[in-house]
Amino acid sequence: MPIKIYNTLSQRKENFIPIEEGKVKMYVCGPTVYNYIHIGNARPAIVFDTVRKYLEFRGYKVTYISNFTDVDDKIIKTAKELNEEVPTVAERFIEAYFQDISALGCQKATVHPRVTENMDTIIEFIQSLVEKGYAYESDGDVYFRTKKFQEYGKLSHQSIDELHLGARIEVGEKKQDPLDFALWKAAKPGEIFWDSPWGKGRPGWHIECSAMAKKYLGDTIDIHAGGQDLSFPHHENEIAQSEALTGKPFANYWMHNGYININNEKMSKSLGNFVLVHEILKQYDPQVVRFFMLSVHYQHPINFSEETLRDAKSGLERLQTSYQNLQHRKQSSTNLTSDDDRWISKISELQDQFIQEMDDDFNTANAISVLFELAKNANLYLMENTTSETVIDEFLHLFEQIFDILGLNAQKKEILDEEIEDLIKQRNEARKNRDFQTADDIRDKLKGMNIILEDTPHGTRWKRG
Repeated sequence: MPIKIYNTLSQRKENFIPIEEGKVKMYVCGPTVYNYIHIGNARPAIVFDTVRKYLEFRGYKVTYISNFTDVDDKIIKTAKELNEEVPTVAERFIEAYFQDISALGCQKATVHPRVTENMDTIIEFIQSLVEKGYAYESDGDVYFRTKKFQEYGKLSHQSIDELHLGARIEVGEKKQDPLDFALWKAAKPGEIFWDSPWGKGRPGWHIECSAMAKKYLGDTIDIHAGGQDLSFPHHENEIAQSEALTGKPFANYWMHNGYININNEKMSKSLGNFVLVHEILKQYDPQVVRFFMLSVHYQHPINFSEETLRDAKSGLERLQTSYQNLQHRKQSSTNLTSDDDRWISKISELQDQFIQEMDDDFNTANAISVLFELAKNANLYLMENTTSETVIDEFLHLFEQIFDILGLNAQKKEILDEEIEDLIKQRNEARKNRDFQTADDIRDKLKGMNIILEDTPHGTRWKRG
């Protein structure tokens, strides 16, 4: 059975046929590194890491590229506020990004290209668009002639006329048409810059991904992915400038994950419900966060709340307990029972069902349902008086296989008593130094590990929740 992918471009599920047999070229838009990533950034990181893991399980060699935008208006603003250089700010938050996604069980990309390390490639791309008549210079800025690309709007399924209704020229812009977008921005006084044929400046956001995708993956890639919020204008503009340059399709399959709501409201800075992964991981096991993210199909919105995370924690622990019970029982199992074939057949059916669900547009929600069915059958099997090491090995193997593809640990992580005592000592020291923020962070971290603290006149006591 072929893998099916819902393609935003065609608005339907399509059989996945790679450009080169056995290989997948995949580009996932990465973060702009001016702060810690928020929970909305974590969702595509987890979702498309899982897609990559499943493709590799199905035998594909995946070249996975995810960029860093390490020069941008937001980074420049943060650098000014902190009185630091732009590269210093970018480097700090790139390192923080790797720490966060590693905790969430995500592999590093094959390459994580940075804008600042690919400036010559980007400038050459823009220059070629100017030479082909798709771009023009205006007082040091360079803009893309959107109307000249006749298929503009094909990803977001909007016509040029519809898009014109909402388009406008902002103050300071010197473009010929409201829909034209910046490929190169002239540097303002005091800003970081690079030399170019159009003067000192830096690239626009959209051109960066097009140039780096082309450099690392070629003119046409198999899968381009990112959050739903990027489909327009970012991905639409990527298509326009890439296909204008090469005359070839930019990507064959476009995948977009749904939005995250916070307590049933769409996450946004204006609502003040902006949640950073850096803060969440002080309170919750990152495995629980990943499990939560995969419990809903990637295209659908997902609601982040205390309740949904508690439910995810409970569900993950049930699965891990079932796995550990199998491990414990294995030690006292026999080599053979008369009922082996029936149970092995059932396990094989569940494996086939898991593959069927994942083949259907990477439906991790249904795949997790299969995992719960596996746990249910394992628990029933362990109720029998005599168990076979062979059957238990089959159960364990499928548990491990599914957990591995989903980027989860089958084994519960137990914090040792010594680690708890050490963290309590650090907290007491922080309180003594009136560093209450650190003290609160340690309490929250222990709470996320199910450790309850009680401050008494005789010192801090703790217990497992």
